[in-house]
Amino acid sequence: MPQFLHLTDDREIAMIRKNGIKAHEIRGRESKGVYATPVLQDYYRSHQWLRELRRSGIKLISAVQFRADDEVPVTIGRFNKEPLETTAAEAVRIFMEHDTGMGLEVIFPESILASSITRIYTPDQVVGWRYYPESHSDGRKPCGCPYCQRGQIKNRKLREADRDG
Repeated sequence: MPQFLHLTDDREIAMIRKNGIKAHEIRGRESKGVYATPVLQDYYRSHQWLRELRRSGIKLISAVQFRADDEVPVTIGRFNKEPLETTAAEAVRIFMEHDTGMGLEVIFPESILASSITRIYTPDQVVGWRYYPESHSDGRKPCGCPYCQRGQIKNRKLREADRDG
């Protein structure tokens, strides 16, 4: 039975303990789901989304670890590409065999029951990537234009660099 990790705002933990993880609207689609990554030996890959999620203004992110049956239908894919429909066990295999695994996400189409939750903890808050998975390796700076930075917190330096450059 594979284990998965869902990152969420620490303020939602009391409700999650009681009711489980509710499926929310999936961006760009008409369906609902729960975002997750497999629990792997590589801590960084399992928690890669943490810094990107913190950009939305969440002060403290908690990790909710849960168990899923091997045959549960899920989708897996890179955040900005078309996902592949598969099973939970196959999603873990795909994640492990992917060259880096950065930017991959698993989406469960149903809410996660509270009885499936095995652990809730607060991970290190500086793990992961920001803006996009290759942001530290390709040397490009994030776009500082008002369109790309709308609604982003702490973006003054990016906007000023874009205006000056």
